[in-house]
Amino acid sequence: MKPLPQPLAGVFLDLDGTILDTALDLYAALESVCADDGVSPPPFDMVRQVVSRGSRAILATAYPHDSSASLIERMPGYLARYERDIAVHTRAFDGMDETLLALEERGVPWGIVTNKPGFLTDRLLAALKMDLRAASVVSGDTLPVKKPDPAPVLLACERAGVDPSQCLFVGDDRRDVEAGRAAGCYTVAVGWGYLDGGDPRTWGADLVVDTVAEFAAVLGLPVHA
Repeated sequence: MKPLPQPLAGVFLDLDGTILDTALDLYAALESVCADDGVSPPPFDMVRQVVSRGSRAILATAYPHDSSASLIERMPGYLARYERDIAVHTRAFDGMDETLLALEERGVPWGIVTNKPGFLTDRLLAALKMDLRAASVVSGDTLPVKKPDPAPVLLACERAGVDPSQCLFVGDDRRDVEAGRAAGCYTVAVGWGYLDGGDPRTWGADLVVDTVAEFAAVLGLPVHA
């Protein structure tokens, strides 16, 4: 294992599939859209796998024959339903909240870099009372570019006042690893997220962890099973 940056200046994480398990609420919104159209919803596992790719990919699981333009037309209605019930089932992955609290207690700032639109990111974090805890939050529309471009990661580090080379970037998608690496961060791929059907061990991350407990242990933090 490549040594962690010492001292560790900050930990920045993807949101959906890394900090939070949002799939059930995203799926419920899709079920609602399908019900209105008289369409059978796809299996949950199929939808969960593509969550990291966003709403268009989620809609494509239910409307595989739609053109890209048609899927884009469906997105506002789908996102409105998701926004309405954004935190019914969504929770932090087991042990993640405790891990973030342990970082806070040690004075290590943590932040979020997500491709989720800002209006949804802000609403979700506020609903879960996480909005005031993060040192920085960069959403998918904060800048003209999003991950895998490194600019959102660099902006998150800048807002937190830390050097990217002394920070971790953590995520459940190849784009997270690519963005973190290009930003100069130590990259961590996680096995508990949505993964987009991929194998995190093939993404070239500096470290791969399968559980939140394993991640906490690597950081020298209290482990919560």
